[in-house]
Amino acid sequence: MPAALRKWLYASGSLTQQLTDLAGGKFRVEPVQEHFQRLSLVDANWMKMPYQHTSWVRESNLYGCEEQPWVKAKSIFPVLSLQKRARIFQHIGTKPIGWLLFQRTNPHCERRVVYLEEGWTRQSCYTWRGCKFIVQETFLPAFEHFIQNQQA
Repeated sequence: MPAALRKWLYASGSLTQQLTDLAGGKFRVEPVQEHFQRLSLVDANWMKMPYQHTSWVRESNLYGCEEQPWVKAKSIFPVLSLQKRARIFQHIGTKPIGWLLFQRTNPHCERRVVYLEEGWTRQSCYTWRGCKFIVQETFLPAFEHFIQNQQA
């Protein structure tokens, strides 16, 4: 794991705000796709949900002050959560999830860090207003290059 990336993988709080600060106020979300799928066994166990349960998945790219995306994000919302207060996340369009998630709240978060094909990834299981869901953020090469150049 690159040392410069370690603090980002284990940082608490809103990644949206942290990236916005790093990029001098610039930040945008580009939704890639939204779809329904069954929970994976690993994710179902982590959220203590039935394996057969359907979830709504949102995949998007997060951009800072460069043309290349910095983070590939994937959010997994069990349908049970979407029937409660978390249903607002299904209709946020190009707004970042962190914009709503950390607005006047500090949700409980369990985190794991893994290396996936696309790069170093942090997976966070949030409990927000009684709803559980997973946010996965993979830090892409463009982000690693940017933070390395910032330190040079």
